[in-house]
Amino acid sequence: MRYKSQSVAYWYFALALVLFGLQLVFGLLSASKYLGPDPLLNILPFDVTKTIHTNLLIVWVLTGFMGATYWIIADESRSELYSVKLAYIQLGIWAIMGVTAVIGYLFGYGTGNKLLEQPLPHKIAIVVCMLIFLYNIVMTIRQSGRFTTTEGVLLLGLASSAVLYLPALLSWDNYVIAIYYRWWTIHLWVEGVWEMIQGSFLAYLLIRLSGADREVLEKWLYVIVGLVFIAGILGTAHHYYWVGVPHYWLPLGGFFSALEPVALVGMAMYAYFSIRRGGVRHPNVLALHWTIGSALFTLFGAGLLGLAHTFPAINKWTHGTLITAMHGHAAFYGAYAMIVMAVISYALPTLTQNRKMEGSAVGYWAFWLQMGGMFGMTLSFATAGIGQVYLERVLGIGYLDVQLKIQIHFVMLIITASMFAIGVLLFIYDFFRHAPRLEPIDETELFPDTPPLRGPSHFQAGHTGDARLNEQVG
Repeated sequence: MRYKSQSVAYWYFALALVLFGLQLVFGLLSASKYLGPDPLLNILPFDVTKTIHTNLLIVWVLTGFMGATYWIIADESRSELYSVKLAYIQLGIWAIMGVTAVIGYLFGYGTGNKLLEQPLPHKIAIVVCMLIFLYNIVMTIRQSGRFTTTEGVLLLGLASSAVLYLPALLSWDNYVIAIYYRWWTIHLWVEGVWEMIQGSFLAYLLIRLSGADREVLEKWLYVIVGLVFIAGILGTAHHYYWVGVPHYWLPLGGFFSALEPVALVGMAMYAYFSIRRGGVRHPNVLALHWTIGSALFTLFGAGLLGLAHTFPAINKWTHGTLITAMHGHAAFYGAYAMIVMAVISYALPTLTQNRKMEGSAVGYWAFWLQMGGMFGMTLSFATAGIGQVYLERVLGIGYLDVQLKIQIHFVMLIITASMFAIGVLLFIYDFFRHAPRLEPIDETELFPDTPPLRGPSHFQAGHTGDARLNEQVG
């Protein structure tokens, strides 16, 4: 933490992890309802627990994005944040919005628009928070007089996310029209502009963790942005197959959905080659685990599993089944949950007191338990979904009868989800067990024998490859 205002990121990370833990509670509750009699049926029915589970995912990931952005923008701009006070006001409004939304869902207060169930007052609060956030970021960059490609792509992703939330403010009486415009927010977030945010975070982390060339990595960012605009936008069509839109959406959706993984392949490749090309290594190996893990799991969950079931001839059978849950869990975790935890792991040694730079045993247990647990959950959803498609869609057996026949897969799901939950709890414990640091500290103070790698201004002459390292500062 080279700048005092970066400490604001700690409180965003703290709120994000609390919401992450709460999301797991409602996720396990939702899964357990598949196993038999539900004693909480009249108190917490499935539609309520699932609504809270999915909406908490969106909220905690966005909270993590905000904290990571405040950390990265200050570091990239070599400047204190424009207004710490505004950042805390934004956090307060955001936290109140999130808590009251969850309480409202418990009493059936929502719009019923999947993943966008927030009532209008809460949506207005979200817009206010995003405007404060973007203003603070833009003014920080402006006052610093420094603007890198990483910052530019990150800002483009964040601003686009705010603009694409606007369709969520509209209300439609026709359900087909409502579904049509809902994907303008949800798909263009998770399979579009959020990939720019992930790519920017990856570039920032890889430049610092591997010593890779900034110019090379930022050229990869341009490729990712281009692929997102080409494939991600028109790939929205694969959500339109079965909602009453004209037939031409089928070939459009099939072709451009097949192109979407190309951006993810590029992301994984530039992560791999940056590590291979890097001439130096950062001591924070745990953060490197999360960074590379995010790129690879994104390729698996969003790329491979997405392609496996979004092609029209396949999706007509898998649409709305547990195959979708298989893809969704792996994709969201790899692309967005892991990259947030990567930034948190990178920032924590200088953001908190008395923490080892290379990470702790608890941190590594958290990583591997989460990876193993999520992979097991993905397989459980996959096997349950394949059985569901065949029994229900091919043989024509009734929905409830099929659910009884695939119950064993939900036993597997809960076992692997419990393993994943333990990993998350260990990560949360590792985060909170050290007090936050209030004053700036340089990494060289924590690791005096290691060549300084963190910030661009730390690359000094005299180290191996100093010409290339100095070039990274842009």
